[in-house]
Amino acid sequence: MKTVYRILKQLPKEELYGLTSQIRRAVVSVPANIAEGAGRGSDRDFCHFLDIARGSLFELETLLILSNDLEFLSENELSPVFDSINEIIRMMISFQKRLV
Repeated sequence: MKTVYRILKQLPKEELYGLTSQIRRAVVSVPANIAEGAGRGSDRDFCHFLDIARGSLFELETLLILSNDLEFLSENELSPVFDSINEIIRMMISFQKRLV
């Protein structure tokens, strides 16, 4: 998700504490929740934190759509990010099915 950090540089400075900050929190939340879940010691807990991480991915996607709607970021810039988000979601769902 380093790509997200790179494209955030294009957002207006007045969005630094608004949209930019919210997007950064969503991006960081994904690996943080995966790591926390992995350290919990049970598959049930891990699945719970994977659900939270997946929710953060949906939040990220929504915020990036909003950035496009506000004409801060183009669809061409965001398309590979959306592809990555969807691939990560698919992998997480597949992994969760194996845990259960």
